[in-house]
Amino acid sequence: MRKVGVRGKSTKKFGMLFSLMASIMAAILLGLSMSPISYATESTKKQLQDAKDRKAQSENELDTKKKDIEEMNEEKSSLQGQLNTLNTQLSEVSNNLEQIEEQIGSKENEIENTLAELDAAKQDQENQYVSMKKRIQFIYEKQNFMVMEMVFGFSNFSDFLNQNQYIEQLTSYDRRKLTEYIQIKELIEEKEETLESEKEQLDIYHAKQQAEQSRVAGLVSQTSGTIQQYANDISDAEAKAEEIEAQIKAQEEDIKQLEAKLAEEMRLSKLAAASTWRDISEVTFAEGDRYLLANLIYCEAGAEPYEGKVAVGAVVINRVLSSVYPDTVVGVIYQNRQFSPVASGRLALALAEGRATASCFQAADEAMKGYSNVGNCVYFRTPIPGLSGRNIGGHVFY
Repeated sequence: MRKVGVRGKSTKKFGMLFSLMASIMAAILLGLSMSPISYATESTKKQLQDAKDRKAQSENELDTKKKDIEEMNEEKSSLQGQLNTLNTQLSEVSNNLEQIEEQIGSKENEIENTLAELDAAKQDQENQYVSMKKRIQFIYEKQNFMVMEMVFGFSNFSDFLNQNQYIEQLTSYDRRKLTEYIQIKELIEEKEETLESEKEQLDIYHAKQQAEQSRVAGLVSQTSGTIQQYANDISDAEAKAEEIEAQIKAQEEDIKQLEAKLAEEMRLSKLAAASTWRDISEVTFAEGDRYLLANLIYCEAGAEPYEGKVAVGAVVINRVLSSVYPDTVVGVIYQNRQFSPVASGRLALALAEGRATASCFQAADEAMKGYSNVGNCVYFRTPIPGLSGRNIGGHVFY
């Protein structure tokens, strides 16, 4: 017997890879020559479920946005009511300020007039005092002369009495005027004091009203700004809600298309189950089929129990046996949009690195011998509501 050297092994391995690549190219050419047919694959159902999930998420987002808009509208209405009340208060305060300012102006005029009266009274008193002082001074300085004149200057006693009475009246007049001045001065000063006190109270009230006006005006400005911010937020939220509604409509259309596609795929799936099936003895496997199937099993069910690995291999072989699908392992695995590891590149990486484990090869061997633990199932996926079949590990087979 001739030993096979390293070169012989390399040649054999190269031949296997060449055979595998030839089979792959044949399957690709076969797929290009066939009209594209959609089947009920995991990819389609996942797309449909993802579309429904996105729609549900959009609907929840829309509900939340509508609630936000409703709450913001309520808050805006409440703030508008507060703003109306504040504007009323501001109007009242402004009117009060106008009235107080008028009263202050009136008091200032009264005080000014009172001060003028006081100045006039002071001037009258000053004049009266000067006149009286001159008369008193004259009397005291000329009293001896006046007495002699009064004694010797009058022709009779009656004239003397008249003159004396005149002096007494003059003196009494001066005293009365002085008393009147004192009284008037006291009244004017009292009036001035009262007016100053009233003006001071008005000034205090005026300052308080100005402070209240400033406070209310600040609240009006702040509330108006808040209302405007709410209006802007509501506008943005409404625009976002319209955007979400349009998104939901697009998602609904996408779901309809996917549901129609899935229905067609399910129809074809049932057709496949009812179509002609070959016996495993009629199948001729290519040299690289075992390696290819084991790596696909690794990608699809590497973390599944052994039964799950066998089930995935059985699905591939069931399709090979069905007249609806390609009649080779390569053709089935590389059929357009059937197995997600093909599209994602995971299978190519597994093939390049030889990731398939011993249990994956063992499962491939059992499937290629015609053993199936899932009957005639030709599909599998992660479970979703409404999909019945045989559950093994994390997959449902149907």
